[in-house]
Amino acid sequence: MLSFSAHRYPYASQRQSVFARRGMVAASQPLAAEAGIDIMRRGGNAIDAAIATAAALTVVEPTGCGIGGDAFALVWVKGQLHGLDASGHAPAALNIETVKAAGHKEMPLYGWTPVTVPGCPSAWAELSRRFGRLPFAELLAPAISLANDGFPLSPVVAHQWQVALDDFSARREPAMQAWFDTFLIDGRAPKAGELFRNPAQARTLQALADSQCESFYRGELAETIDQASRAAGGYLRKEDLQGYKPRWVDPISVNYRGYDVWEIPPSGQGLVALMTLQILQGFEFDHRDSLQTWHRQIEALKLAYSDGLHHITDPEHMRVAVADLLSPGYTERRRKLIGERAIQPQAGDPHASGTVYLAAADGEGNMISFIQSNYHGFGSGVVVPDTGIALQNRGQEFSLDANHANALVAGKKTFHTIIPGFLTKDGEAVAPFGVMGGYMQPQGHVQMVMNLVDFGLNPQAALDAPRWQWMGDRKVGIEQAAPRDLAVALARMGHQVNVECDSTDYGRGQIIVRDPQTGVLCGGTEPRADSHIAVW
Repeated sequence: MLSFSAHRYPYASQRQSVFARRGMVAASQPLAAEAGIDIMRRGGNAIDAAIATAAALTVVEPTGCGIGGDAFALVWVKGQLHGLDASGHAPAALNIETVKAAGHKEMPLYGWTPVTVPGCPSAWAELSRRFGRLPFAELLAPAISLANDGFPLSPVVAHQWQVALDDFSARREPAMQAWFDTFLIDGRAPKAGELFRNPAQARTLQALADSQCESFYRGELAETIDQASRAAGGYLRKEDLQGYKPRWVDPISVNYRGYDVWEIPPSGQGLVALMTLQILQGFEFDHRDSLQTWHRQIEALKLAYSDGLHHITDPEHMRVAVADLLSPGYTERRRKLIGERAIQPQAGDPHASGTVYLAAADGEGNMISFIQSNYHGFGSGVVVPDTGIALQNRGQEFSLDANHANALVAGKKTFHTIIPGFLTKDGEAVAPFGVMGGYMQPQGHVQMVMNLVDFGLNPQAALDAPRWQWMGDRKVGIEQAAPRDLAVALARMGHQVNVECDSTDYGRGQIIVRDPQTGVLCGGTEPRADSHIAVW
């Protein structure tokens, strides 16, 4: 069991750790978390609660996820951890030549071109089929009600909605018109506390509930998506949807100071977090906010991320093995590159010699770490007319360099940023955890694990603690709440430091820790979001 003081908060916080016995759901939006815990009170388990929360999040936090996005999950049931990869692949008609022929020198961020096959609905259905207890239709009922009846926007979501409007308005194109028709009120973004309704999304969610999401892949919704894509000159076809299935995968892990840290295997970037922890395992840390701790964390992450961006892609296309990147010999070679000065990181060769996140747990011991995303905010800016389905722009991660490991190939999965995390010890579940936010995610995972394991922080304090973020090259951002002398000292070591006043880009996480002896749950939730922990 992790050792921490439930009443020690060394960082500014307006929250306390939350305890419960029968159930807990931690999510980035209160209405979604409450939807999940209500399902648990109705007889559902943690997996049912997670599905209900995830579906509700597509309604109340469309700025971070949607029906047209991807999802991953780590699920603890009956003493075993299971991994679900519900990420989608490039359409069969999409390849480097077609993108370049359209005049692009790199994958665009918006429009139909970066749209890949959405996997999110399949994740809900597959989790329910294998581990759920209640009928699937019951799990989507709260989301349908929120979309039909309306909900008041929470503050952070309202801010992100306005940011999306400003961004889309600056790049407006015909393919994005349905977004403006679907997600605005009288041509403006809804404000915090204002009611927003999305009847089109309610109808889509009802179709998913009635068909256990089959309509999305092999039914009327698939036909609708196909027609919209063809009409706009997009590449996604109903055949791409019809052939899609999520995959159960074996999670990958490293043992970090007696705790097993688990991630989804590539094409997810969880491997970056594991490589970083492997490097850091060779050092001793006695104080979280010391110069040596921050410097070594940043340097280790830079090395691991350089490898990840160079090597990670669809596992069928990877040129190096996960085991090679995590091998002791290669880890030691990378660790030796960390000195007293900030380095310019480069990818190594192990062969040379070697966006919304939620966690749920129930009184039976079931736990789930779940993440889903449209990639950039609302995604591609493309909404399938009259459906409320905002499509992801995950394909923007592909390279148009045919020699790159992550080069665009029809039917291929791209390097994926969203990653759920899980912690176990001696074969017992300890904690589902995650920190959403693009390339911040593995960085957040490393900081959360070390906050819990190395520095003994309780879940809430682990999330409250100021964070750092590598920005590329020698550039590093640190939150304004971090000790100012750290910023000065890091700069003297060669880091190009930027002190950030806006914390919205530093990840948004959730943690639920379970005491294996008593079964008591202790949760922490993200102070940088509209987060909430619902308990039973």
